[in-house]
Amino acid sequence: MGILELTAVELGKWIKSGRVTVEEAVQACLDQIKKAEPRVNAFVTIDEEGALCRAREVQRKIDRGELTGPLAGVPVAVKDNLCTRGLLTTCGSKMLYNFIPPYTAEAVLNLERAGAVVLGKTNMDEFAMGSTTETSAYGETRNPWNLEHVPGGSSGGSCAAVAVNECFYALGSDTGGSIRQPSSFCGVTGLKPTYGTVSRYGLVAYGSSLDQVGPVAKDVADCAAVLEAIASHDPKDSTSIKRADTRFTEALVDDVRGLRIGIPRDYFGEGLNPSVRDAILKAVEVLRQKGAVVEEFDLSLVEYAIPAYYVIASAEASSNLSRFDGVKYGYRASAYEGLHSMYKKSRSEGFGPEVKRRIMLGSFVLSSGYYDAYYLKALKTKALIKAAFDRAFASFDVIVAPASPDTAPRLGQSLCDPIQMYLGDIYTISVNLAGLPGLTVPCGTDSLGLPIGMQLIGDCFQEKKLIRAGYAFEQSRCYQGPALARELERLPKSEKQRGLSGAEEKASRAEAFGSAFKERADWMKGGSK
Repeated sequence: MGILELTAVELGKWIKSGRVTVEEAVQACLDQIKKAEPRVNAFVTIDEEGALCRAREVQRKIDRGELTGPLAGVPVAVKDNLCTRGLLTTCGSKMLYNFIPPYTAEAVLNLERAGAVVLGKTNMDEFAMGSTTETSAYGETRNPWNLEHVPGGSSGGSCAAVAVNECFYALGSDTGGSIRQPSSFCGVTGLKPTYGTVSRYGLVAYGSSLDQVGPVAKDVADCAAVLEAIASHDPKDSTSIKRADTRFTEALVDDVRGLRIGIPRDYFGEGLNPSVRDAILKAVEVLRQKGAVVEEFDLSLVEYAIPAYYVIASAEASSNLSRFDGVKYGYRASAYEGLHSMYKKSRSEGFGPEVKRRIMLGSFVLSSGYYDAYYLKALKTKALIKAAFDRAFASFDVIVAPASPDTAPRLGQSLCDPIQMYLGDIYTISVNLAGLPGLTVPCGTDSLGLPIGMQLIGDCFQEKKLIRAGYAFEQSRCYQGPALARELERLPKSEKQRGLSGAEEKASRAEAFGSAFKERADWMKGGSK
């Protein structure tokens, strides 16, 4: 078995045993990135120089016995809306094309304390607004299972990078399904924790009451280990919760006897692709045969989740994104007359169409005369949705649902109809509105060979039940990534693409946006530095 075929936990064991060094693992990822990026475009920034330097530092600490955790020395990719000190953080937007934060997000710091090596920052929908990773200012990411299809979003870069073995695991953020849906599309495992479990400090906010950082990995064991590392109480985040038990790896047992699983009829009716429905129900049958108790029930309020979510999320986005005005950092228009003109031109030129659409919607629902009719009503609906889940969890331990109505659409298909793209979030956004944990596990493929994911939903602070159910199902199958990952492994050395050092890339990004983008495009094609 090659290094890249290992899971994160397996690689950690190899490193501790001396079978492979941290630098060798990092170099294997960097080589894979150079081969895959011209086709997949999962990364915005690659810190080759910094990653290799960090690898040597971590190796010394492992050798001295200072780092003993399961993720020590394992390379990770970070979604580009999590701040990283000294490393470009763009949120997939022209607005932050040259922003280098002076601090690091708490979730990333927790990984670094555990010995992780950050390879770079992954592509995403602009400011996490989108479901396909096509709204990024740095070009769309492609699905490694079929390059003509989207990887999902907004954490599409993180999920595609894991799927094509460019990293062993990644961090994403989930506001309305942005970890779980792309994990389903890319055939990887993604976990959205209970709201407040992972600090949001350093996460560039989209919808503050909905955003949550979580892991993307090859299997449930990796997700459990990563969540164990990043979960912590953080006084810098007022929504952070101090949890008594965060030993999530203890739930990795192949035993679901007596586990009560609910199947909401509302989620398996009209609008769901039959291939998706059949694959998920077959997966549920596996759990039933292992001793789980399965029962159908009515969840209700499903049709109200999407309008409530987009009203609340857009309202919060319009407030959070007001700070991007071209004054202190980020993009500033080159020609303007006066302060207000600078504001208008910088925001008009810096934001993409989808971000502008949601800012305008949010400003509208918060405006005088419409606050009660829209925003306040959406908050009341959110409370009703949470109450519906509370009633369901009085009877069930885990709720099984699709992660998306269909498998990954073709590139460009969703952008033609934004409303249809919004409707694709119907099975994931209720989890965010209620602050619940959710886990997506691969459970099959459709007729085109595109992955299908099963979503497991739990009550607040019940991640262990999800991990237990997901792990038990996982033991009945073997992870196998997309054919592209295996194809790239066979490429001769001559086909590797050359990379830029971290310092050179930062310098190029500090130039005009168009020039910086062109330099990166040339680099990805293997051009000269």
